[in-house]
Amino acid sequence: MSTALASPGPIIREWRARRRMSQLDLAMEAEISQRHLSFVESGRAKPSREMVLHLAERLELPLRETNRLLLAAGYAPGFVERKLDDPSMAPALEAVERVLAGHDPNPAVAVDRHWNLVRANAALAPFLADVADPALLAPPVNVLRLSLHPQGVAPRIVNFIEWRDHIVERLRRLNQAVADPVIVELERELRGYAVPKRTGPPSTTAYSPIAVPLRLRLDDTVLSFISTITVFGTPLDVTLSELAIESFFPADRATAEAMRELAARREAAPPP
Repeated sequence: MSTALASPGPIIREWRARRRMSQLDLAMEAEISQRHLSFVESGRAKPSREMVLHLAERLELPLRETNRLLLAAGYAPGFVERKLDDPSMAPALEAVERVLAGHDPNPAVAVDRHWNLVRANAALAPFLADVADPALLAPPVNVLRLSLHPQGVAPRIVNFIEWRDHIVERLRRLNQAVADPVIVELERELRGYAVPKRTGPPSTTAYSPIAVPLRLRLDDTVLSFISTITVFGTPLDVTLSELAIESFFPADRATAEAMRELAARREAAPPP
């Protein structure tokens, strides 16, 4: 009885479809003949390890999916996947903590590929003070679930519908890039959350045409932020490649002053 050889073909076809590339498109990108690519996809030709990596690069595969493609072709994974508590990850985590600390007095969080909290700076604490469901703060804390859950931060979000739609669209685009079923389920969950009663209309500010703001109620003040995402530029580790820092910047002078005042209170407060 003959045994079928491992074939990367189905994975290549899957990602071609995700990238909206025809077989000819990918062949031209990879500078190979369409006939050869067809043989690879059908399992009639076994690509070299170098060719597998070349196709993965042309398809812009995440490192995790590149490893999957290599395994399907019968090769060892090309990228290691260390846990965050691995000693070799210490320099990267130190860099993350420097970025988070440097962003104070404004909030910033580091998250993994499923948006679970890895690190946060002290500026985030005031916005979590009245989270109604303690389970949302139990590790692993999913940042998106915590922010949009009716018993989480959601009651503070003035433009909840606008912000929720922005987050859901972000997850949809992310899943196009990484094809992760956990992200698909998280997107479905977030869409189903109830809208808080105090939700206001979409933002109509000077920065609304360029970025979706996050508008948070803190006591009697509404603070406005715009956010950026930072990732490591040249990761060779799967876990590190999936780590991201979301930093929130004051969108107006009043918010900037309020965050500085909160930081000054923290510094003046006696240690616990």
